[in-house]
Parts: sequence; structure tokens; C-alpha cells
Amino acid sequence: MVPQEPPPTPWELTTEGALPGEDLVGIGADLEPGTVLAAYRAGLFPMGLGDGGAAPIGWWSPDPRGVLLPGDLHLSRSARRSTRGLSATVDQAFGAVVEACADPGRDGGWITPQIAEAYGALHELGWAHSVEVWRGDELVGGVYGLAVGRLFAGESMFHRAPDASKAALHELVAVLSEDGEPWLLDVQWQTPHLRSLGVRAVDRGTYLRLLRERVPQDLPSRWRGIPPGGGAVTTR
Repeated sequence: MVPQEPPPTPWELTTEGALPGEDLVGIGADLEPGTVLAAYRAGLFPMGLGDGGAAPIGWWSPDPRGVLLPGDLHLSRSARRSTRGLSATVDQAFGAVVEACADPGRDGGWITPQIAEAYGALHELGWAHSVEVWRGDELVGGVYGLAVGRLFAGESMFHRAPDASKAALHELVAVLSEDGEPWLLDVQWQTPHLRSLGVRAVDRGTYLRLLRERVPQDLPSRWRGIPPGGGAVTTR
């Protein structure tokens, strides 16, 4: 589905004036599709400041920022072995992936019903996407986020089987790489786990430069309605 541009936001969303090392750069506004898209194009993303991601909405631009770049993904041999027999799909169960990521039993949960609804609306408009990982008919892992040009802003991922989230990340990178064009996978913060997978930390200036380069590019063919190989399903 070719993304549909929503009505523009009335809010000014910018990193201008943000201090080095300052992650939270704004509070308020709304979660309308036009607002969320404008935020990502400006290098921001929403996450609530209250318990469990509750209101008020905070607008974040981490400095440094965690990013995965072409050629950087690293999966250990054990991870590759453990994902054999799993299958991956794209945009086949977006709502189920968001629901699993929002499980209130997870530590550090921040995905509220309002956030889930906002990204569901963006999915309906063709901007938000998911990768699902299956063991037979059971959903055992996944990742979701926003695709704007050659930027994919990862929001959250989950696993219910060993290394299933790594399988989802591997499939996501495959989708981003299908046309051989450079891309930027934003993971917000570099954690020790993500660093082990190849995620690097860059300062805000570098991130915004990469953003300016990647956002104007065409979407990967998969999300322009051109499924490579005739389908959206791959099997590991």
C-alpha cells in the first residue's frame, strides 16, 4: 500500500534548541498521524512520561541515538541455529505484534492504548509496518515501527521463543536491503543487547544528517506495493 499523507500537524516539532545529551525535548501536542509523522521527520518520537507510558506525551530525541546501518547486523551462530524452522511474514499481523509488545507484564512497558491506536492508524495509512515470526501457526516474535523513505524507526519488538526477536530483526533488515539502497534503522537507544547485534551510538547531529539523507528516498519496494519474488513471506 502506497502511504497516504495525513492532514498536517498544527504543532511545531523540532530538535532546535535541544542541549547535547538531552533526550527529552518537548511535552504535549497530540498523537494524530500528521503529528507523529512530522515528529519522525524532525528526529523525534513520542513516549509518555507517566507510569507505563501514560500522559503527558513526551517527545524524545536521544543523544546519543542508537542506529543500525547497512552491513552492521551481527547474529551469532547460535542465534542462527535457534531460528531455523521459524518463518517470517511482513504486515500480516500488525495488531497482534503491537499487542504483544504492549503486554503489561513486560518490564519497562510504555505502549498505552493511545499509542497502540496511533500506530494502528498509521498502519492503515501505509506508514507503520510489522515483521512477524512464526513457529507453525504460533506468533512467537515480531517488531513494528514506522517507515519514512529509507528510515525505519523501530518502536518495539518481542519474543516468545529463543531468538525470535532476532529473527524478526534479520527479516526487517532483509526488507530494507532488498533494493540495494542505503537505509537507516533507528532503535532509539543503544542497549548492551542491541550493541551485541551491531547497533552503534551516534550523536544527534550525525543522526539528523543521516535522517536528512534517508527520508527523501523511495520506500523499499516491499512497501511501495512491489513484493520482490512475488510475495511477502520468507521461510528460514
